[in-house]
Amino acid sequence: DSIWGVEHHFTDYTMCPDVLQFLSYMAGRTERINLGSMVVVLPWHDPLRVAEQVAMLDAMSGGRLILGLGRGAAKVEFDGFRLPMEESRPRFVESAAMVLRGLESGFCEQTGDFVTQPRVRIRPAPFKSFRGRTYAAAVSPESARIMAELGVGILIIPQKPWHEVAKELDAYRTMYREVNAAEAPAPIAAGWTFCDESADRAEAMARQYIGGYYQSVLEHYQFAGDHLAKTRGYEYYGKMTEKIAQYGTDKVIDFFLGLQVWGTPEQCYARIIDIRERVGNQAFVGVFSYAGMPYDEAERNMRLFARAVAPELRKLGDRAVTAGVTAERERPQADIALGF
Repeated sequence: DSIWGVEHHFTDYTMCPDVLQFLSYMAGRTERINLGSMVVVLPWHDPLRVAEQVAMLDAMSGGRLILGLGRGAAKVEFDGFRLPMEESRPRFVESAAMVLRGLESGFCEQTGDFVTQPRVRIRPAPFKSFRGRTYAAAVSPESARIMAELGVGILIIPQKPWHEVAKELDAYRTMYREVNAAEAPAPIAAGWTFCDESADRAEAMARQYIGGYYQSVLEHYQFAGDHLAKTRGYEYYGKMTEKIAQYGTDKVIDFFLGLQVWGTPEQCYARIIDIRERVGNQAFVGVFSYAGMPYDEAERNMRLFARAVAPELRKLGDRAVTAGVTAERERPQADIALGF
């Protein structure tokens, strides 16, 4: 099992400005559970400090960290840190290469366009290798190529049709084999989750809270604006603006809702199995609290999932999966989702 945190700044959207600090707190409250970052946004940080903080947290937790990295996509956050968004991809590549080398070798050094770092030791020394437990969020095909070249796994944040995700993962796996002469790690898939004994109540709550969450996504990332299409490295995201203009916010939210995991325990299990069959992920990260959901509802949601769904998922291990129950709701229209 694992617990995950995020990094976001300057708005009410998933308030957690320091994911490694949050995970350090959780490390002290737990003994065995793994600790995942989804994600450390590298362009906003000094990569040397990230390498040190990661090494420290991993040592304190006994090697329990799953390292997730990303480059960010919200203008409000780049503006707040006084950084041009068009530099995010090259900054990410330079920083990720330095951090990953440092965590393997115990030394950080870099001579690049954005980071120049003389050779220094990482202290505490890295506890153990991060190979096989480092992932990165990749929405665009260009990012997937970069992740293959960095030798990291993929974090899947559901926002496009699963058949498109599967196609892009196939290309990523091919590139990974070519670059690394090894098979790529199985991806990790996240999903906004609402589990209830009543299918009707689960749908109503999902529409209210998962739909409300995605409304906050549209606002935080300013997807209705035209800046993404005009920003180098974010042209792919600019297609989201086109779809919002074409179909309207309500249909876009409905599409996102259709990608997520909600229903009775049996329906949630079936949905997770369906996702696994499509993309080959070996881990699912459920998001159980979002959009101002009352704490008692979030706890009820998570406890039912933990009691009725998680034990069945644990039985699967790494074996091939055959879906046992067909998810009842219709798949979202693919044309609405092009570019998501």
